[in-house]
Amino acid sequence: MTKSIKQFFIQIGDLSYFAGRFFKEVFSLPFEFRELLRQCYQMGVRSLFLVGLTGFIIGLVLTLQSRPTLIEFGAVSWMPNMVGISIVREIGPVITALICAGRIASGIGAELGSMRVTEQIDAMEVSGTNPFKYLVVTRILATTLMLPLLVVFGDLIALYGSALVENIKGDVSFQLYFNTVFDALNWGDLIPATIKSFFFGFVIGLVGCYKGYNSTKGTAGVGIAANTAVVMASLFLFIVDFIAVFVTDIFYEL
Repeated sequence: MTKSIKQFFIQIGDLSYFAGRFFKEVFSLPFEFRELLRQCYQMGVRSLFLVGLTGFIIGLVLTLQSRPTLIEFGAVSWMPNMVGISIVREIGPVITALICAGRIASGIGAELGSMRVTEQIDAMEVSGTNPFKYLVVTRILATTLMLPLLVVFGDLIALYGSALVENIKGDVSFQLYFNTVFDALNWGDLIPATIKSFFFGFVIGLVGCYKGYNSTKGTAGVGIAANTAVVMASLFLFIVDFIAVFVTDIFYEL
């Protein structure tokens, strides 16, 4: 037990050093814009279908589950307000981040892990290329920039799924539904959710790159890197989310 705790804190220290190296390298020349754009496409565009499908199902399920209770209390007219605030504030960002942690963090861990064990990263260092700048910085920046966009996309699809249920079961028009949702939302809902989405993306990219870049134990280490990247990224996402909600709550009380 003591050894596990010690190993955990060692990993936290190594991860902090890895993050510090990222902030040092991100502002130094040269800037790998072409690789950054390629990674943005890989992590953003190629995740749209999965994020959209997940968001649509979340919107359907949340509305179908909540509707009977609201009908019982005679508050079904509050459905757009409740679903809109729930999705935008919490459910949308967290679910999208978890989906991306499963897809992106594991993909980065496996890709960089395989490059490490096949000595491709070592070859880049020998040839004079900065592998950290090319492989790590671009991927972390891509996840940090793309995740907020994926969250917005997932939120809109989730709200559409909810509106579809209300249109079928409650005969509520799409225009009335979305007007009610947007009237219920304010900047205090949108800004904190958007800001923490950037941190979610940074955590996913950082953990995936850290696990893959420092992969060991040959080909078996690639699978370990991919698996532990998902677990560790998901854990940190919940920690970041708790901190974000806690700070936002303190801000509202001031």
